[in-house]
Amino acid sequence: MEHEAATHALSALGHATRLAVFRLLVEAGHGGRLAGDIATALGLPGATLSFHLKELSAAGLVVGEQRGRTIRYRADFAAMDALLAYLTRNCCAGDGSCAPAPRCPPPA
Repeated sequence: MEHEAATHALSALGHATRLAVFRLLVEAGHGGRLAGDIATALGLPGATLSFHLKELSAAGLVVGEQRGRTIRYRADFAAMDALLAYLTRNCCAGDGSCAPAPRCPPPA
């Protein structure tokens, strides 16, 4: 991940609502959640959620898949990993001892 992409991703996550949406999608795993379920879980009006999902999508942190009349959103775990790698690159003088722990494995 390059500096500009990392800045865009961190800026998107710098808003409390977008961070809550992203964390909810990370918790949901690879199956993601329907937009209506996200709105209900976080108590957000649909238009507000759409605005924040658009920002997270533009930053490359979430992807949406059309499912009939709704959209299923998923965290982009590759983008999340790239952001973490960017933030921890050369951590502890490059010895890797302070790198984040591995996350859940990809779906089979």
